[in-house]
Amino acid sequence: MSVVTFFSASYCHAEEVARETAGALSCDIVNDADLFRKISGSNDVSSDRLEQAMHATPSLFNSYTHEKEKLIALLRSSMAQTAAKDGIVFSGSAGLLLPKTLSNVLRVCLVAGPEYRKAEAARDGSMTGHEAEKQIKKDDEAKKRWTRYLHHTGPWDPELYDIVISMDNKTVDQAADMIIENVLKPVVASGPGSRKAMDDFLLACGIYEVLAQDGHDVELECTDGEVTVIINRYVVRLGALENELKQAVSDFPGVRSVKTRVGPGFRRPAIYPALELPMKILLVDDEKEFADTLSERLQTRNLGPAVAYNGEDALSIVEADSPDVMVLDMRMPGIDGMEVLRRVKKENPSTEVIVLTGHGSEKEKALALRLGAFAYLLKPADIDVLSDTVRRAYEKAGKHGDGKRLDEEDEV
Repeated sequence: MSVVTFFSASYCHAEEVARETAGALSCDIVNDADLFRKISGSNDVSSDRLEQAMHATPSLFNSYTHEKEKLIALLRSSMAQTAAKDGIVFSGSAGLLLPKTLSNVLRVCLVAGPEYRKAEAARDGSMTGHEAEKQIKKDDEAKKRWTRYLHHTGPWDPELYDIVISMDNKTVDQAADMIIENVLKPVVASGPGSRKAMDDFLLACGIYEVLAQDGHDVELECTDGEVTVIINRYVVRLGALENELKQAVSDFPGVRSVKTRVGPGFRRPAIYPALELPMKILLVDDEKEFADTLSERLQTRNLGPAVAYNGEDALSIVEADSPDVMVLDMRMPGIDGMEVLRRVKKENPSTEVIVLTGHGSEKEKALALRLGAFAYLLKPADIDVLSDTVRRAYEKAGKHGDGKRLDEEDEV
């Protein structure tokens, strides 16, 4: 029995069509939430984080933590294991993780025009037409991020699917009949070729997990244990990266040979931040020129921070991403540094805050340390002292060491 995957625009009756199809074929039906629960049950990761990895904008710190790549690798493996069973109808975004090499997978996309979708969204009276329009736009943006991440194209590109059905002029039954007619064709049937392709994909999924854990975001092609690693990201020392990838992949069970090549996304930047540790550092200072310059200087010491130019933005970033270390100015318009420090240590006590101010006082320093600041430094701080302080604050935040706090005797 073949596998049917549904990817759908919102308010196009995907769940109903999937149920009709699964019932007619006597298949189990699986969706994204089922995968999330399965992964959460065997890994220390929540369903919310998996959902965010799939549809939300990546964290500001993702280039350092590689969390998105690690979570997508888990999703890819779970999707492969699900599809390997055959006789599955899958409804959700994770179906796009299955490669075109799997000939026994029928890929279905359900679409409709904006007016039809708005009418369906507002049908039960729970939202107005304007609210429906906003929700549809939000849904489409999330799907666009997903397909661009996976396939470098938009969500409604017909090249991604075997059948695209417009629900403007189809009933649920009619759409299900079209799908059933196609899935029963011999060209989609499971056989030795599709089983071999699935074995290749399962091998690739295992390699993806290993490489993602090491911070590598690459694409893979696998055929009979022969693996090609495709480099599609910024890199300076290409030869060194290729050797590292070949070594990591060649040690994986089932791999017979490894080669590398660059893909269309490959380019050489001026600076490549090869971080020693996946630190999430946030620099907060309303003086944009100073903040940008300090950020560049920290990058040269493998401590590239995200930057916020006011207290409001800093608190929003903390709420969304919980940085390990914050380097915080005190004098800022709006929410000042002391209030940011107070809120961060109350709501995210594991974030270590280094105060870096040009207008310090003993009274302010004492208050900052009482509120939980890791260190209180004066501008202009020596960049080596600041770098060392950031590293020790990270050790404390991540419980990787004692992280001795700077007290009054250690002031710069």
